[in-house]
Amino acid sequence: MDLYPWLSYIKLWNAQDIESAEIIVGHRRHDIPKRGRGIFSLRFKDALMLPKQKLTLSIVRMTSRFGFSSQTISQLISIRSIEILSKFWGQSTIGNPCRFITSETQTGAQKKGGKVSITLGVLSVTFGIVLRPKQVGSMEEIVPLMRPTTKGPIRVVHQVPRFRLLIVGKVSSICVPHSSRFHQRVSLQSGVGKYTLLNRVFGVETAYVAMDRPGADIEQEFTSPHDDRLVFHDSKGFDGENYETVLSFIERRKRMPDIKDQLHAVWLCFQIPILTHGERLLEDAAQAFLRIRKVLLGNTPTIIVFTKYDRLVTYMRAKKIRNSGDEQQYLREYCINPIRDFTGDMDIAHVAVSSKPKYEQTLKELISLTQAKVTSSFTCPENQVSAVALAAAGAQRMLPTLKIDLSIEVGKQRYWRVLGSSTNSPGHTMQDCLRGLHTDIVLVWNFYDPCQYLDSENFRTLMMNMVGTVDATTESTHHRSRSGTLDGSVLFFHPALAPVILPIYAGLSLVKWVYEIHRRQQDVSRQFMAYIVDLTHVLEILFSLTADMRAKKLTRTAIKLAYKVYYRSEWMAYAHTDIRSFQCSSTARDVVLEKITSMLSSDDREARVSGAIEGMLARMPSVDLEKDEEWADQEVSQ
Repeated sequence: MDLYPWLSYIKLWNAQDIESAEIIVGHRRHDIPKRGRGIFSLRFKDALMLPKQKLTLSIVRMTSRFGFSSQTISQLISIRSIEILSKFWGQSTIGNPCRFITSETQTGAQKKGGKVSITLGVLSVTFGIVLRPKQVGSMEEIVPLMRPTTKGPIRVVHQVPRFRLLIVGKVSSICVPHSSRFHQRVSLQSGVGKYTLLNRVFGVETAYVAMDRPGADIEQEFTSPHDDRLVFHDSKGFDGENYETVLSFIERRKRMPDIKDQLHAVWLCFQIPILTHGERLLEDAAQAFLRIRKVLLGNTPTIIVFTKYDRLVTYMRAKKIRNSGDEQQYLREYCINPIRDFTGDMDIAHVAVSSKPKYEQTLKELISLTQAKVTSSFTCPENQVSAVALAAAGAQRMLPTLKIDLSIEVGKQRYWRVLGSSTNSPGHTMQDCLRGLHTDIVLVWNFYDPCQYLDSENFRTLMMNMVGTVDATTESTHHRSRSGTLDGSVLFFHPALAPVILPIYAGLSLVKWVYEIHRRQQDVSRQFMAYIVDLTHVLEILFSLTADMRAKKLTRTAIKLAYKVYYRSEWMAYAHTDIRSFQCSSTARDVVLEKITSMLSSDDREARVSGAIEGMLARMPSVDLEKDEEWADQEVSQ
């Protein structure tokens, strides 16, 4: 059996000028307590596996200046693992990396452990070393996969922090809030409805309309604090000098080496013409652009957006032309076919939309079409999630299904294939593993959460406590399903608000299971599955609850209500029952992955979301989701 070196303790000597000390091993930091004058020591409750490259000491020294004043200086000291091992074996291991690992027969009975002392200037450091097997599928393997590191979605978001959209159409001028201190002027065509389109799809809120300054600088990057995953460029159309300006802009962006600076999609917006009103679909310059668009844009997804579809429906109704499919026939005859004729292109990506609430489905079709084109145009090797596709799905604020699908793809890359493994390993708790998982799932959803409530310790604790009920008995499950009483609940009060009542199981004291280190493989799989499924479902409900307040700050009131809706629903009870009955062997990682995917991709999830919300809201007074309650004001229990 192969044996690996583990750290059992660390001791610092001659550390009189040191105020505090930490040891950093991998992703974990451990405070080394002061034990006396010039002495710091820490015995690890569970030994830590020695990293293959190095470990780091983080110390804070106290220095004096001319003997009168003092200041603290932070210092990082790297200690190579090879140096520790060479002293441990009593010989140089340089050039012999296999000495990091040895076999039980090689060590014999005399070399099961020992201590190593290293001198760092005046400071002396002693390590306790023990030899033991490395446990396959352990927390030691899982933690680096579960933390949000440069290998995960955070790295992908860093590559493409914003979805870059060019939107083209005739203009008048509009002002969009850019920050709390000033506004940027954005040119958008009020007749075409470009800005209303952006508002509905991306949750970007307008401040006021100013009709006195038409036009826009296509080079200007427009962003909004309400959706930091979107940056858009606006063109006032193709008339006059704008034609060459648009062409030059597209050429420059196409040649940029960094993918985040390139255009990720282009929306060409044309209002559906009512021919009897003397309206025309395209000007000559627009026709010229459409003829060369494929050569000019290459693989950049380009979608023709026919706007004001509701106006066409109203016109057809007024003319009493209202047979089934008449509007689609009109679009084909007077919008789509003419473009096909003069471009010679039968494969034109197009969609007719209206920003009126009644026609929300048309906007969802635009989002789905854009996402599909982006995903096919910006591919990654080894079936990895495209940074552009992730940015596009995160930027849109209408289709939760796209966010769920991207969450699944992200999970396939980094997390879920390790869930069939045992986590019986020293030094790490379930809480450590779930932190990174939580961060990356929340990142995909891109709520307008400037206070970062969804990343707060309070919300993480609520979710861990919810997951802790996955193994609850039938009796406690029945108790949780009750509603409308004070039994076993935490009440949150706020002036002029109906209180949001959370189950007492969901209190802000962390349940015991997340602190446990040694857990059976089957238990670990269930807890990870429950966390992924429960968090995703709560965010689905939150997305639905806040559908009409996309450009407003997310509040703790809304989060608590979404949590309670799911917690009290048959949906959670069914999900937990399904997870409890799931059996997984240590070699069935793909089975775990498939199970989670099936639970998140179910066809009835929209019905379950609406059913859970309606079932809860029917039993409680109205709640103002825009007012921000504290996480916990008062606790009521029996």
